[in-house]
Amino acid sequence: MRQPPPRSSALSGALIPFPRPAAGQASGGEATRAPRLLDRVRGVLRARHYSPRTEQSYVGWIRRFILFHGRRHPDELGEPEITGFLSALATERHLSASTQNQALAALLFLYQVVLNREIAWLAGVVHAKRPERLPVVLSRGEITAVLTAMKGVERLCASLIYGAGLRVLEALQVRVKEVDFAGQQLIVRDGKGRKDRVTLLPSSLQPALRTHLERMREQHQSDLSAGAGFVQLPDALRVKYPSAPREWPWQWVFPATRHYVDRDTGERRRHHLHETVIQRAVRRAALAAGIPKPVSPHSLRHSFATHLLESGSDIRTIQQLLGHKDVSTTMIYTHVLRRGPLGVQSPLDRPS
Repeated sequence: MRQPPPRSSALSGALIPFPRPAAGQASGGEATRAPRLLDRVRGVLRARHYSPRTEQSYVGWIRRFILFHGRRHPDELGEPEITGFLSALATERHLSASTQNQALAALLFLYQVVLNREIAWLAGVVHAKRPERLPVVLSRGEITAVLTAMKGVERLCASLIYGAGLRVLEALQVRVKEVDFAGQQLIVRDGKGRKDRVTLLPSSLQPALRTHLERMREQHQSDLSAGAGFVQLPDALRVKYPSAPREWPWQWVFPATRHYVDRDTGERRRHHLHETVIQRAVRRAALAAGIPKPVSPHSLRHSFATHLLESGSDIRTIQQLLGHKDVSTTMIYTHVLRRGPLGVQSPLDRPS
């Protein structure tokens, strides 16, 4: 399944490609020219093993920054231009604090790492403050209602997100070899922060998951017979294990419905399902169930943590299952327990 083009942002007009050099402007061809700035950025990001999504985001913000200032080279720009760009994001485009900080991170990477430029003047650049918001949590009854309103692969994936406390991309990027039925656990590879972790594999979900994997294995065998059956591997594993891209253990648990042809290798591959498939399915199910909350797949993850707390699970254990770096991130769920804020009972509810 081909990946859709990047979504247009509030500065989508800045996503137009740079014009090509006029005839005769560059002599000697590509081999004798220094790489363009954005190509250098991509090269450095890949050398440092940043994720493809981070690469796409950073390159996009650097491109917008350059176009915002009339296509001037960043070497000609400084703190006033960066501040002006970030201010425009906040005051004119009304973008969120997290989006502003993402743009700032991209520009910091450009100046500090790619251009290797003295950036003492960036010390005064202020990070936008993110508002502290409580997560959207569903009751157990609402979870049942949402999952009941779903069907097929979408329901199975949403059930796994809730039952294992996964982020939506973590669920979609699970490979067959990472499902441990015997140990009743799921291995999450390369999660947020490029960290691996182990989480729960709900026993009640195992029969449906086994049936699904049997169907996917038959589909994979059919793909192999048709000359396809390849899957993308991380980093340089394809070189180390040449036969691995067609082996069953490396396949996605939730593969896309269509193939795509990789431009570099010519292989016919299946990507995993796109996250929007699950996001839209969860939203539709919440509306169908009549739940008046802004429900998303991440709400299922929030509910996983909250329900574990309600049942008496230790906060440190929940931190490990969720993959949080700091326990303070996990502590947010203590504010949304079904016993009122901080678990305190209102005096109005106490018997006289």
